[in-house]
Amino acid sequence: MGDMPSEKRPAGPFTPLHFQLVLLRRMADHNPDLVEDARRELGVTLLEMREANKRWQAMLRSPRPRPAASRYRSVLGTPESTRARRIGDLDCEAWQWPLPLWPDLRFEVLVGERGAVWTEWLVRAPGAPSPALRTLDDLTPWSCTIDEAARAFAPARPLQGTAPTRWGLAFTAPDGGGVPRAVTAEFTWGLLQRTATTGTPGQTPSV
Repeated sequence: MGDMPSEKRPAGPFTPLHFQLVLLRRMADHNPDLVEDARRELGVTLLEMREANKRWQAMLRSPRPRPAASRYRSVLGTPESTRARRIGDLDCEAWQWPLPLWPDLRFEVLVGERGAVWTEWLVRAPGAPSPALRTLDDLTPWSCTIDEAARAFAPARPLQGTAPTRWGLAFTAPDGGGVPRAVTAEFTWGLLQRTATTGTPGQTPSV
Protein backbone atom coordinates (compact mmCIF):
# COMPACT_ATOMS: atom_id res chain seq x y z
CA MET A 1 0.00 0.00 0.00
CA GLY A 2 1.17 3.51 -0.70
CA ASP A 3 1.62 6.15 1.93
CA MET A 4 -1.60 7.56 3.29
CA PRO A 5 -2.02 11.26 2.49
CA SER A 6 -1.05 13.38 5.46
CA GLU A 7 -3.76 15.45 7.08
CA LYS A 8 -3.45 19.19 6.80
CA ARG A 9 -2.13 20.60 10.03
CA PRO A 10 -4.47 23.11 11.68
CA ALA A 11 -3.34 26.72 11.46
CA GLY A 12 -1.98 28.30 14.60
CA PRO A 13 -3.63 31.23 16.36
CA PHE A 14 -4.16 34.44 14.45
CA THR A 15 -1.83 36.90 16.18
CA PRO A 16 -1.13 40.66 16.13
CA LEU A 17 1.67 39.89 13.65
CA HIS A 18 -0.84 38.34 11.26
CA PHE A 19 -3.15 41.32 11.70
CA GLN A 20 -0.37 43.74 10.73
CA LEU A 21 0.08 41.70 7.56
CA VAL A 22 -3.63 42.14 6.83
CA LEU A 23 -3.24 45.92 7.08
CA LEU A 24 -0.20 45.82 4.82
CA ARG A 25 -1.90 43.65 2.21
CA ARG A 26 -4.51 46.31 1.52
CA MET A 27 -1.90 49.10 1.51
CA ALA A 28 0.20 47.24 -1.07
CA ASP A 29 -2.23 48.31 -3.81
CA HIS A 30 -0.91 51.89 -3.55
CA ASN A 31 2.54 51.62 -1.93
CA PRO A 32 4.14 48.26 -2.74
CA ASP A 33 7.67 49.47 -1.94
CA LEU A 34 6.72 50.67 1.55
CA VAL A 35 4.86 47.44 2.18
CA GLU A 36 7.82 45.38 0.99
CA ASP A 37 10.13 47.19 3.43
CA ALA A 38 7.63 46.72 6.26
CA ARG A 39 7.19 43.04 5.47
CA ARG A 40 10.94 42.49 5.63
CA GLU A 41 11.09 44.40 8.91
CA LEU A 42 8.54 41.95 10.30
CA GLY A 43 10.59 39.03 8.98
CA VAL A 44 7.82 37.36 6.98
CA THR A 45 7.54 36.15 3.40
CA LEU A 46 5.15 37.33 0.72
CA LEU A 47 3.41 33.95 0.92
CA GLU A 48 2.89 34.38 4.67
CA MET A 49 1.35 37.81 4.10
CA ARG A 50 -1.04 36.41 1.51
CA GLU A 51 -1.96 33.50 3.79
CA ALA A 52 -2.67 35.86 6.70
CA ASN A 53 -5.00 37.91 4.52
CA LYS A 54 -6.70 34.75 3.27
CA ARG A 55 -7.36 33.61 6.84
CA TRP A 56 -8.70 37.04 7.81
CA GLN A 57 -11.09 37.09 4.87
CA ALA A 58 -12.26 33.59 5.80
CA MET A 59 -13.07 34.82 9.31
CA LEU A 60 -15.07 37.74 7.91
CA ARG A 61 -17.00 35.55 5.47
CA SER A 62 -17.65 32.64 7.79
CA PRO A 63 -21.30 31.45 7.83
CA ARG A 64 -21.21 32.13 11.57
CA PRO A 65 -18.76 35.01 11.93
CA ARG A 66 -17.68 36.18 15.34
CA PRO A 67 -18.91 39.72 16.19
CA ALA A 68 -16.33 42.27 15.05
CA ALA A 69 -15.58 43.62 18.53
CA SER A 70 -15.06 40.11 19.86
CA ARG A 71 -12.87 39.23 16.87
CA TYR A 72 -10.52 42.14 17.51
CA ARG A 73 -10.17 41.21 21.18
CA SER A 74 -9.43 37.62 20.21
CA VAL A 75 -6.72 38.65 17.72
CA LEU A 76 -5.18 41.68 19.46
CA GLY A 77 -5.84 40.85 23.10
CA THR A 78 -7.06 43.23 25.79
CA PRO A 79 -6.99 46.83 24.53
CA GLU A 80 -4.17 49.02 25.80
CA SER A 81 -6.78 51.65 26.58
CA THR A 82 -10.56 51.88 26.66
CA ARG A 83 -12.18 55.31 26.79
CA ALA A 84 -15.75 56.54 26.66
CA ARG A 85 -16.38 58.85 23.72
CA ARG A 86 -19.36 60.85 22.50
CA ILE A 87 -19.87 61.49 18.79
CA GLY A 88 -22.76 63.81 18.15
CA ASP A 89 -25.66 62.43 20.17
CA LEU A 90 -24.25 58.92 20.37
CA ASP A 91 -22.04 57.31 23.00
CA CYS A 92 -19.40 54.73 22.23
CA GLU A 93 -16.13 53.31 23.52
CA ALA A 94 -12.74 53.77 21.84
CA TRP A 95 -10.54 50.69 22.12
CA GLN A 96 -6.87 51.09 21.18
CA TRP A 97 -4.03 48.62 20.64
CA PRO A 98 -0.33 49.21 19.88
CA LEU A 99 1.18 47.70 16.73
CA PRO A 100 4.98 47.25 16.63
CA LEU A 101 5.19 48.25 12.97
CA TRP A 102 3.82 51.74 13.75
CA PRO A 103 4.97 52.62 17.30
CA ASP A 104 3.55 56.18 17.08
CA LEU A 105 0.11 54.94 16.04
CA ARG A 106 -2.63 52.87 17.62
CA PHE A 107 -5.24 50.68 16.01
CA GLU A 108 -8.56 52.05 17.18
CA VAL A 109 -12.01 50.49 17.14
CA LEU A 110 -15.08 52.54 18.03
CA VAL A 111 -17.63 50.24 19.66
CA GLY A 112 -21.24 51.32 19.98
CA GLU A 113 -24.35 49.85 21.49
CA ARG A 114 -24.51 46.05 21.71
CA GLY A 115 -20.89 45.75 20.57
CA ALA A 116 -21.44 47.19 17.09
CA VAL A 117 -18.16 48.35 15.52
CA TRP A 118 -18.54 51.80 13.97
CA THR A 119 -14.99 52.49 12.82
CA GLU A 120 -11.71 50.57 12.67
CA TRP A 121 -8.59 52.49 11.74
CA LEU A 122 -5.13 53.74 12.70
CA VAL A 123 -4.88 56.90 14.82
CA ARG A 124 -2.02 58.81 16.43
CA ALA A 125 -0.97 57.36 19.78
CA PRO A 126 -1.77 59.47 22.86
CA GLY A 127 1.21 61.70 23.62
CA ALA A 128 2.90 61.09 20.25
CA PRO A 129 3.62 64.30 18.29
CA SER A 130 1.43 64.91 15.26
CA PRO A 131 3.19 65.62 11.95
CA ALA A 132 3.49 69.20 10.73
CA LEU A 133 1.10 69.38 7.78
CA ARG A 134 1.31 72.73 6.01
CA THR A 135 1.67 72.07 2.26
CA LEU A 136 1.23 69.33 -0.30
CA ASP A 137 4.88 68.39 0.17
CA ASP A 138 4.08 67.23 3.71
CA LEU A 139 1.42 64.78 2.51
CA THR A 140 3.67 61.79 1.82
CA PRO A 141 2.47 58.17 2.04
CA TRP A 142 1.99 56.95 5.64
CA SER A 143 2.82 60.43 6.99
CA CYS A 144 -0.52 61.11 8.68
CA THR A 145 -3.90 59.75 9.65
CA ILE A 146 -7.20 60.82 8.17
CA ASP A 147 -8.21 62.91 11.19
CA GLU A 148 -4.85 64.73 11.17
CA ALA A 149 -5.24 65.66 7.50
CA ALA A 150 -8.83 66.77 8.06
CA ARG A 151 -7.78 69.07 10.90
CA ALA A 152 -4.73 70.47 9.10
CA PHE A 153 -6.61 71.36 5.91
CA ALA A 154 -10.08 72.19 7.19
CA PRO A 155 -12.68 72.29 5.90
CA ALA A 156 -12.25 68.83 4.41
CA ARG A 157 -15.05 66.88 2.78
CA PRO A 158 -15.23 63.08 3.21
CA LEU A 159 -15.36 60.99 0.05
CA GLN A 160 -16.66 57.48 -0.36
CA GLY A 161 -13.87 54.91 -0.43
CA THR A 162 -13.41 52.12 -2.95
CA ALA A 163 -13.44 49.41 -0.24
CA PRO A 164 -14.69 49.07 3.36
CA THR A 165 -11.24 49.89 4.78
CA ARG A 166 -10.62 52.88 2.51
CA TRP A 167 -11.66 56.50 2.91
CA GLY A 168 -11.11 59.71 0.98
CA LEU A 169 -10.92 63.42 1.73
CA ALA A 170 -11.28 66.44 -0.54
CA PHE A 171 -9.72 69.72 0.57
CA THR A 172 -7.60 72.68 -0.50
CA ALA A 173 -3.88 72.82 0.34
CA PRO A 174 -1.02 75.06 -0.83
CA ASP A 175 1.74 73.58 -2.95
CA GLY A 176 5.42 74.24 -2.30
CA GLY A 177 5.12 77.66 -3.89
CA GLY A 178 2.14 78.65 -1.78
CA VAL A 179 -0.41 78.27 -4.59
CA PRO A 180 -3.71 76.75 -3.38
CA ARG A 181 -4.54 73.41 -4.98
CA ALA A 182 -7.64 71.24 -4.93
CA VAL A 183 -6.62 67.90 -3.44
CA THR A 184 -8.08 64.43 -3.09
CA ALA A 185 -6.38 62.17 -0.55
CA GLU A 186 -6.85 58.41 -0.19
CA PHE A 187 -6.49 56.55 3.10
CA THR A 188 -6.35 52.84 3.88
CA TRP A 189 -7.14 51.73 7.45
CA GLY A 190 -7.00 55.46 8.29
CA LEU A 191 -3.41 55.99 7.06
CA LEU A 192 -2.59 58.26 4.10
CA GLN A 193 -1.67 56.35 0.94
CA ARG A 194 -1.63 58.90 -1.89
CA THR A 195 -2.86 62.32 -3.02
CA ALA A 196 -3.85 63.87 -6.33
CA THR A 197 -4.36 67.49 -7.30
CA THR A 198 -7.46 68.01 -9.41
CA GLY A 199 -9.82 70.73 -10.52
CA THR A 200 -9.23 74.46 -10.41
CA PRO A 201 -6.57 75.65 -7.93
CA GLY A 202 -8.19 76.84 -4.73
CA GLN A 203 -11.42 74.89 -5.28
CA THR A 204 -12.29 71.62 -3.59
CA PRO A 205 -12.77 68.98 -6.32
CA SER A 206 -16.22 67.56 -6.90
CA VAL A 207 -16.93 63.84 -6.61
